[in-house]
Amino acid sequence: MIEQKSINKSLTAAIRQSDGSMLTPFEQAKRYSSELPYSKRPRWIVTSNFQSFYIYDMEKPGGDPEIIHLEDLEKEYYRLQFLVDEGNTNLQREMEVSIAAGEIVGLLYDALAKQYVDPTTERAMKSLNILCVRIVFCLYAEDAGIFGQHGMFHDYLEEFDARKMRKAMIELFQILDTKPEDRDPYLKDDNPQLAAFPYVNGGLFANEDIEIPPFTEEIRNLLLEKASADFDWSEISPTIFGAVFESTLNPETRRSGGMHYTSIENIHKVIDPLFLDDLKNELKEIQRITVQKTKDKKLRDFQTKLSNLRWLDPASGSGNFLTETYISIRRLENEVVKALQRGQITFGFNESSPIHVSIDQFYGIEINDFAVTVAKTALWIAESQMMKETEDIVHMNLDFLPLTTNAFIVEGNSLQSDWEGVVPKNQVSYIMGNPPFVGYPCRAKNRKTIFYPFMLMKKVNHIRQPGKLIMLLVGILKQHSLCRERLFGQHLYQLIPLRRENRWQVSGNRYMTVLVFILILLIVLLYGTAKQALRLTCTV
Repeated sequence: MIEQKSINKSLTAAIRQSDGSMLTPFEQAKRYSSELPYSKRPRWIVTSNFQSFYIYDMEKPGGDPEIIHLEDLEKEYYRLQFLVDEGNTNLQREMEVSIAAGEIVGLLYDALAKQYVDPTTERAMKSLNILCVRIVFCLYAEDAGIFGQHGMFHDYLEEFDARKMRKAMIELFQILDTKPEDRDPYLKDDNPQLAAFPYVNGGLFANEDIEIPPFTEEIRNLLLEKASADFDWSEISPTIFGAVFESTLNPETRRSGGMHYTSIENIHKVIDPLFLDDLKNELKEIQRITVQKTKDKKLRDFQTKLSNLRWLDPASGSGNFLTETYISIRRLENEVVKALQRGQITFGFNESSPIHVSIDQFYGIEINDFAVTVAKTALWIAESQMMKETEDIVHMNLDFLPLTTNAFIVEGNSLQSDWEGVVPKNQVSYIMGNPPFVGYPCRAKNRKTIFYPFMLMKKVNHIRQPGKLIMLLVGILKQHSLCRERLFGQHLYQLIPLRRENRWQVSGNRYMTVLVFILILLIVLLYGTAKQALRLTCTV
């Protein structure tokens, strides 16, 4: 709470109030605070007269205020850091870093594309996309400490001139995909720098058939200096990892694939009311338990519950929804681990790892093969970052490599493929995502005959829980019937971003949409007081 006075007004002298009482600016603000509900009362009260700031911490009643004078603000602004939402600050920083990373990837992409004999062929384009993803993973791995030594990728490539760099890159990719026991036993003698790289696994470096063009001095300098030495990839947000690569795809490719980046804020507008809010509330209830033995059992049961949930995004793109969901669930798990630790240093676990939640729990379908690779890589990066947070809690090192987990994201058209081939319907917990945003005129001819799903979303104000989002799956008609009984068990939602809150969002066949829209309006009127999202049975 901030009580602002005019310039030259004393911040310590009492001022007559409208009721005749004499109060200092701080006492005046404290009276305002006392009228608020306890949950809304501020921890900090700041009084100011445009020349000085008096900062009172209400956790220290009777304590003297910290004082910052205007002329010292440039040096002491950090003392006002509590006024800033650090979460939003970090998010903004991640966004800025990711945009800068996207520009670097775009430069690399363009420079490498010029070196292909024919960059327009399908093999060349696919190879270039895979090459860019591999390079970015290596750049991230050396900055995040995954490779073991900071700058390891840079130092290895620096030994080669541009003419020999292509061969060096091919040999590195082969080593990253080879188990230590299967490597040349004399490699440590021949090339100790190359031998020091760990085995990655996960399939990212498995395809040796990709076409890698010759490198130039421009590419060498760009990779070693701008992309490696001058940039810290460990700060990128894996959730917006896909946005980093938008600059590598030309507009035609991006539009024809329906590629679209959804912000972290909009992702949470979907996943919070869908499941995250309930899980957070459940954990808070457990943390209120006073009997430690009972509390520990509930915490372990809750962690097991988290590890048994499954998510499907049938239009996953570059994995924004899946990645942000994974990060959110892992942070909940880290709270559980922290509560079970109770501040103690752990020297070992009775089980193999304190981490139970895995990217194996995340499934996706995506028509663009490049986006599939990006999504899997983004989840690996998220796994690495979350493991670091867990290490800070348990005070021990956890092994990230070789990769032992893999998100089940497959290439395909979700409207033509059998979803049960991706994940059985009795195992999935939530379906979510952001379907392609391209309109009917922009769709490829071979896709205009497909009946696209039509979806509705509305922020329903008359629900007893204000702001509760009701997501309705109206229907999905596709070549292969998803099911003829209840759809995907307990939770079924198909979602689109909240670009226009409080308005219906509809896409699909325009004539059928009108009929379904009328039908849904009738359903909403009949079931307007429903507390849960409607689950509709669909038949074809």
